[in-house]
Amino acid sequence: MIGQVVRHRFYPFRGVIFDIDPTFSNTEEWWEAIPEETRPEKDQPYYHLLAENEETEYIAYVSEQNLLPDSIETPVRHPQVEEMFDGVVDGRYRQRTRVTH
Repeated sequence: MIGQVVRHRFYPFRGVIFDIDPTFSNTEEWWEAIPEETRPEKDQPYYHLLAENEETEYIAYVSEQNLLPDSIETPVRHPQVEEMFDGVVDGRYRQRTRVTH
């Protein structure tokens, strides 16, 4: 769900979901770069995250099977969070409404 804070099942990072692909929609090279023993199936939702680990912030692309819910006790510090979201409501970030002229 857009705005939900999640963490990776295996790797030490967390993030807020800002977009969802119904099935894998990245390059074949990207998918093959994942170690075979942890490579997820392509026929599941994939999530775009404003992600962070202890050292940095970045964009991550993660399969549904590798995500777990995380709390918002500590805000996600990614600099784009404030551009895309209006704050936290009911335990998730509320997507900013876009104004068109």
